[in-house]
Amino acid sequence: MYRINHQTNRITKLKKMNFSELGFSERNHLQEWLANQPDSLGEELLIIQKEFDGFDDTKERLDLLAIDKQGSLVIIENKLDDSGRNVAWQSLKYASYCSTLSPTKIGEIYQKYLDKTAPGKDAKSLICEFLGKEDFDEVVNVMKGKDQRLIMVAAEFRKEVTSAVLWLLKHKVLVKCFKATPFQDGPDLFLTVEQLIPLPEAEELMIGISEKEVEEQSLERSQATRYQLRTDFWYQTLEALKKANVALYSNKTSSRDHWLSTGSGLGGVNYVMIFNKDEARVHLELNRAAKEQNKALFDILNARATEFDEAFGAPLAWRRMDDNKVSIVGYAKPFDGHNRDSWPAMIAWLVEHIQRMEKLFGPEMPSLRAELRQLQGVAV
Repeated sequence: MYRINHQTNRITKLKKMNFSELGFSERNHLQEWLANQPDSLGEELLIIQKEFDGFDDTKERLDLLAIDKQGSLVIIENKLDDSGRNVAWQSLKYASYCSTLSPTKIGEIYQKYLDKTAPGKDAKSLICEFLGKEDFDEVVNVMKGKDQRLIMVAAEFRKEVTSAVLWLLKHKVLVKCFKATPFQDGPDLFLTVEQLIPLPEAEELMIGISEKEVEEQSLERSQATRYQLRTDFWYQTLEALKKANVALYSNKTSSRDHWLSTGSGLGGVNYVMIFNKDEARVHLELNRAAKEQNKALFDILNARATEFDEAFGAPLAWRRMDDNKVSIVGYAKPFDGHNRDSWPAMIAWLVEHIQRMEKLFGPEMPSLRAELRQLQGVAV
């Protein structure tokens, strides 16, 4: 790693360090860093437990337990300066233990974690939100039959470990190895987290296989019924928008998802309609690639929250969601959504309020684009 000196137009090599000589420990430092910044492992993960020991007939503890965006459990094992000879075997044992956990049990494990770290939050709701599902019954269908994944993090990996990992990958056990390296430049400390195995190019094929399996699982009868209901609802909603001469969704087609999204003219900023079994919602969704940009845009808008609430005609839900990449400004109303008799009123409400949302925030897009250019120096 090198530091760039703008004044001299030179780079300076930073000193590679060991965790131990810096006084860092596995549990109090590396584990905490990953638990609070799981996207450092190259993907969105929901950490649901630390130092998990809920296994029968053993006192062993796995470092971090997470859920990925496909609904698979992810076992994360951290080592400091050396991966150790037994880390692959240890991870496999934990994966076998976790293979018996039902979705309901996973929700209970996460709730215990939240009760300690974020009292008052509901585990099942957060899992639904993370997986983009309407309710926990749908989460159960997604997680059913999923294999466990392994992630190993260490400063160095022994050959016997990498050999075992490559063999596991060959036999379709999903494993990743990340090399964590600290650097020092005077009083400043830096950390790189680099994926070693599999190489990103090889991983694309594995992701393709996983997506195919998810698609096949979605053909179950219960899912098919739910998907048909949503498809019918969105078809009627799009027809109602067309009759109301609302062009916002003119290029969209009916969807089996519980949401329907369209662009605002600013990349990654979308207007979203939500169809749930118990409510309808409209959102302004800040979902650019960089989390910090979404939070910056949210803060700019939230500074005028009172003004926007008054213009909208009702208090909006301002959800910064610091733990997520996305931030949302929304409004909702209860409906019996899975009762087709409720659909005319529900659709009329969505048509009215998505227009109000676009009328409220549409004029702000040029100034938000300018703010992004000034704050981030990015192409928007």
